[in-house]
Amino acid sequence: MRIIIVGCGKVGYTLAEQLSEEGHDITVIDMDGEKLEHASSTLDIQGIEGNGSSFRTQLEAGIKKSDLLIAVTGQDEVNLLCCLIAKKTGNCNTIARVRNPEYNEEIRYLQDELGLSLAINPELACAKGIAQLIEVPSALDITSFARGRVNLIKLSIPDNSFVHNMTVYEFATKVNANTLICAIERGHNVIIPDGHSDLFRGDNMYVIVPPSEIHSLLNKIGIKAKPIKSVMIIGGSTVAYYLTRRLEASHVQVKIIEQNMAKCEHLSDLLPHTLIINGDATDRQLLLEEGINETEAFVALTNLDEENLVLSLFAHKVSSAKIVTKVDKVSFEEVIDELPIGTIACPKNITAKSILQYVRAMQNSFGSNIETLYRMLDDRVEALEFRVNQDSKVTNTPLMDLNLKKNLLICCIIRNNQIITPSGKDTILNGDTVIVVTTTKGLKDIKDILN
Repeated sequence: MRIIIVGCGKVGYTLAEQLSEEGHDITVIDMDGEKLEHASSTLDIQGIEGNGSSFRTQLEAGIKKSDLLIAVTGQDEVNLLCCLIAKKTGNCNTIARVRNPEYNEEIRYLQDELGLSLAINPELACAKGIAQLIEVPSALDITSFARGRVNLIKLSIPDNSFVHNMTVYEFATKVNANTLICAIERGHNVIIPDGHSDLFRGDNMYVIVPPSEIHSLLNKIGIKAKPIKSVMIIGGSTVAYYLTRRLEASHVQVKIIEQNMAKCEHLSDLLPHTLIINGDATDRQLLLEEGINETEAFVALTNLDEENLVLSLFAHKVSSAKIVTKVDKVSFEEVIDELPIGTIACPKNITAKSILQYVRAMQNSFGSNIETLYRMLDDRVEALEFRVNQDSKVTNTPLMDLNLKKNLLICCIIRNNQIITPSGKDTILNGDTVIVVTTTKGLKDIKDILN
């Protein structure tokens, strides 16, 4: 497809990189010539220096022949105007990044009036993800599929778990038949398991499980954690605002530490049930006085990655809190992965994944649509949710008789709101939702699961 990206910041560059790798014709518009030169020299893209909300600039970029325009500049209003001009000029699909909480209440209206195909709020999406981790404190990561009916959860097998030395088949028969292990991370190795694959303490395993059975599963594995009732948040960012609103609704006690007085006053007006503290979170004594050693969850959300990393390391040292660390520039994954800083939250990656999911869905044939796309394990594994809309080679045939690609697992089938943990005798039918986990990149249609 021909895709125009307006904005060559962190999100724009990441999108250009991932979409060009998938074979799309990418043009990036930005007013910063140095950013464009860097992107053009490192990626297979075309760069145009100019104002993306200008009719002439969009014409120069080829808007009339483009399939999609993605506006991810730092200003919501510019993004919305870019999409409006693109829709009127090229009648193409449009995606806008809209971050201001004031617009969030009106997003449906804006989408309808401006003809937006998709509006992305990375801070809100990031906050929702962090809130899920606080609601299930033993999980290292959680992704929802089938509109929240199924969760993909990352868990670490504890040292004392009786799951140690079990096969995946034994796990299904002895622990939980409704849970399917779709990937195992052992050191730096990734395993897409079959029934004979072994489980060992220290493994990180990704499991598909209905939300109602999560806590039962954790108890059986030997992972015990009481609900989190107190959270300390560092940084009064937009993510902090969205996160606190959700936690307040769950009656969780939240404390925000923010250095900027104006931000503190603004947050106090918006969040009357939250304790807002004006102070420097890098002050060790302040953190101790405010109870960092007693808080049940610690979330570092400042705008400085280095500060977030140091604060989370300190929280790990002085407390047993559930830790979440916001990191925007994930340039040293192999180093960060070794640090005891809990779960990494990265808004730019959330945005890129959401847009990539939409682009995949646009490409699909009539036969199926990608509803959700999730990349994990340093992008080495993809979990995809397909909606099957017509009969094909994959339907009406027992799974054991399908010639599936190597390192691919059909993890879940949702049929008429019923969750099916598939066996070899189950079949995929027209109308089903199917969740697939694979190391093969670029699947666009349910038929692509076959060799």
